[in-house]
Amino acid sequence: MTDSLITLPEAAEHAISIRAKALTFEDPRSRLLLERVRLVAPSDATALIIGESGTGKELVARLLHTLSGRGQQPFVAVNCGALSESLIESELFGHEKGAFTGAATSKPGWFEAADGGTLFLDEVGDLPPSAQVKLLRVLQEREVVRVGSRQPRKVDLRLVAATNVNLEAAVQAGRFREDLYYRLNVARLALPPLRERTGDILPLARHFLEQYAKRLRIAAPELTPTAQQRMLAHAWPGNIRELENVIHYAMLVCRNGRVEAADLQFSALALRRPEADAPAAAAHVAATAPAGTAPSLEQALLELFQQAPPGLWQHIEETVFRTAYEYCEGNQVQTSRLLDLSRNIVRARTAQFGIHQTAQRTF
Repeated sequence: MTDSLITLPEAAEHAISIRAKALTFEDPRSRLLLERVRLVAPSDATALIIGESGTGKELVARLLHTLSGRGQQPFVAVNCGALSESLIESELFGHEKGAFTGAATSKPGWFEAADGGTLFLDEVGDLPPSAQVKLLRVLQEREVVRVGSRQPRKVDLRLVAATNVNLEAAVQAGRFREDLYYRLNVARLALPPLRERTGDILPLARHFLEQYAKRLRIAAPELTPTAQQRMLAHAWPGNIRELENVIHYAMLVCRNGRVEAADLQFSALALRRPEADAPAAAAHVAATAPAGTAPSLEQALLELFQQAPPGLWQHIEETVFRTAYEYCEGNQVQTSRLLDLSRNIVRARTAQFGIHQTAQRTF
């Protein structure tokens, strides 16, 4: 591992992974991040890594682990969003024989597996409320209780959590426990999106060119000046993951050992408006509304407030969710992205509001 580039170990085993598999520290913002990682790593403080999908949060977690005193101990990575809600507690905290149907033997959870080392909880914002309560207790008491047991087991590990969800907004909306948020948000590391650290784009591109050239057993092609300009001008909504896919495709179609601008196939997905622009957008809506009137959404809310019906907030939340769900034609993935909710929350809301789910429209 060098100071300028880190990759997942045994990268070939991650060929079908959706994770970002490389991260550089060439851009000034990335160098500041690296310095922060070096300062935080030696301690056992709980770390919270925030950043958009595909920015390399697991790589930063692994770097924290490697630079810490636990570097020779296990590093266990768990994607909370990939665990089913019914089994997430037994997966994280373990279970005893007979604790539930199918529990033929006792099994330690991921916390016990990471004992002595580092446990990385990715997509921690997807944890259901019941698991949030247990996670809080583990962080407070440094012990786990397996499902079906009353005997606590001590664990000695460092917890690193990551999310692409706005946890502050989730706390305000009641989807994430405030006390757990403060327990996680000790050493906060923010990964800028690739579009905000353009100095990393070309070094990453060259790294992926070399990696795919090795797989294809050919010489690594060069990026032409026009191709470099196109890459630097692109917004990269998919971040490092998208960059890798663009390079992979370019390697397959380029000729004469040169990647031209025409060989680059960019994502057509539009970037969501950054949160920092939200006040300006609201001001624009207000400024463009007819004189003496409020924007339509604000006016509708004001009328509701005047009526003050019982269960007002639940009515608003259900109306927003149902409208978004219908707009997305019953697709839970698109609804999750549109409303900036975790997948588990979308599943829970469809059940709470009695929304019928078809097999074709589930995850």
